[in-house]
Amino acid sequence: MTGAHDETKWAPLTTEFWAMVVLIVVILIAAISNSLNDVRAWTLVTVVGTGYILSRGIAKAGVDRLSRSGRSRP
Repeated sequence: MTGAHDETKWAPLTTEFWAMVVLIVVILIAAISNSLNDVRAWTLVTVVGTGYILSRGIAKAGVDRLSRSGRSRP
């Protein structure tokens, strides 16, 4: 399908992706330095990852896909 354009970016090109990576690294560093216990660290990593997945889903849900005729699909 030539000419089709998806307005959402590839995940590694988004600020949200890099913010998630940085947060996870910071959480794991805190766990290694004993500032966080293991259970709390992995819980926070899970929450950050879930938040990222939800934000990407919401971003993709808001994209209006166009048909070949240029009209939006129902």
